[in-house]
Amino acid sequence: MAQKTVLIAGATGVVGRAALDHFAQMPEWRVVTLSRRRPDAAHADRAQHLSVDLTNPQACADAIASIGEITHLAYAALFEKPGLVKGWREPDQMQTNLAMLRNLLTPMTQAGHGLRHVSLLQGTKAYGVHLHPVAVPAREDKPRDQHENFYWLQEDYLREMAHREGFGFTIFRPQLIFGDALGVAMNLVPIIGVYAAIRRAKGQPFSYPGGPTNILEATDARLVARAMAWASEAERARNQTFNITNGDVFAWRNVWPAIADALGIACGPDEALRLAHYLPEHSSVWDQIVAEHRLVAPALSQMLGESHHYADFCFGAHARQAPPPVIVSTIKLRQAGFADCIDTERMFRDWIAILQNQRVLPTP
Repeated sequence: MAQKTVLIAGATGVVGRAALDHFAQMPEWRVVTLSRRRPDAAHADRAQHLSVDLTNPQACADAIASIGEITHLAYAALFEKPGLVKGWREPDQMQTNLAMLRNLLTPMTQAGHGLRHVSLLQGTKAYGVHLHPVAVPAREDKPRDQHENFYWLQEDYLREMAHREGFGFTIFRPQLIFGDALGVAMNLVPIIGVYAAIRRAKGQPFSYPGGPTNILEATDARLVARAMAWASEAERARNQTFNITNGDVFAWRNVWPAIADALGIACGPDEALRLAHYLPEHSSVWDQIVAEHRLVAPALSQMLGESHHYADFCFGAHARQAPPPVIVSTIKLRQAGFADCIDTERMFRDWIAILQNQRVLPTP
């Protein structure tokens, strides 16, 4: 089989990291990664890496010129502003995300790299989940929710380029994504792990810090990576948009005991906390934990990224009543031929064990 080249943009993010792991396992793929930060030592030798700021068009053009043929693009790069949630409605955040995709894709098409397929990520904000209740289940074939969003800016640009240049694309809309990436905008596994470690160090139980119970769906980053690989060649994925989730639903309070068991800490009664404040206030405790357990984890600010703000959003820390459920249909994806799934409780246990094995989180 002829070798294909996949360029993974945002390779140190939660999905990009999983995509690197997945594509690098398959001998038919040559893997090239782009991100400002280098992948960690465990991933650095698995692909050619270029450190590139995607907001710099000349840097993008130079990087693309150095790679050679690129047949596939897995675009997992993301720009978020400090504090995260407020920035979702700000025009400069939207324009920056559009510019990053344009800066990368434009030289790829101009240079005639033989591009065949692009995978792009959206999410449930496409349905306006951050603005209003959404249909249950939310479906991909409904009219576009009329609100300003960088998803629409990127999608319109991608559709225009795909039509003009003749390549295919697939857009994925995962629910809450979980993985092992650190210091990113939206990954709750390290946040939960740090919170548990601090509570244990203070002699306190692992209390659920959120608000009223709501029903959610999760998406394992490894599942998104496998879907990207499938879509790269699947004719039924060409020019399509798919919701993607693990395949089940969960409520935080119901899965909290399994998370506690994986982390080796006892649950306690609910305790309303805003982790965006609580965790930074205990940075010195985290430093002591790292030293005591001889962890290879970074300083707390580098560990968190903006994900502690995301935790407050996902846990409903600001809510006084249960928010409307956010459930998406994954029928379209399954009928197209991708039917992979994972139990969400198993997913939490997997990622916690991975971070413990990496000595990022302390073992019980």
